[in-house]
Amino acid sequence: MATLLIVHHTPSPNCQALFEAVVAGATTDEIEGVRVVRRAALAATASDVLAADGFLLGTPANLGYMSGALKHFFDQVYYPCLDTTRGRPFGYYVHGGNDVTGAVRGVESITTGLGWRRSADAVTVTGEPGRADIEACWELGATVAAGLMA
Repeated sequence: MATLLIVHHTPSPNCQALFEAVVAGATTDEIEGVRVVRRAALAATASDVLAADGFLLGTPANLGYMSGALKHFFDQVYYPCLDTTRGRPFGYYVHGGNDVTGAVRGVESITTGLGWRRSADAVTVTGEPGRADIEACWELGATVAAGLMA
């Protein structure tokens, strides 16, 4: 069975709504043979990453960058996972009050360094998430999970 690891920092109701939509998409009944593991960014470990076949990342944009929690996750797993996880698929979502540019740039830079392969378009949301944003996160979860089905 394939494993999808969702690593997230969810400090607000807006981030929570996006996270729940991603999980709902990844665990929809149409997805078979994929185990979904959810980890808070501060709790996720290199062992979690090494055991996963694909990744979904979620972060708020804080002070023009990804959250410190997601950055900490990357700091902890980068070198232990660098060679082993190269080529694995991932997707991500970012929520910000008014700008997510720096957070997107940071996630893209680190995942490029890891050699991960983006398998779905990123979902970026500013302000309160609307219906289209929630649907896009659901699609993100479903797309990345479906890509892991055998």
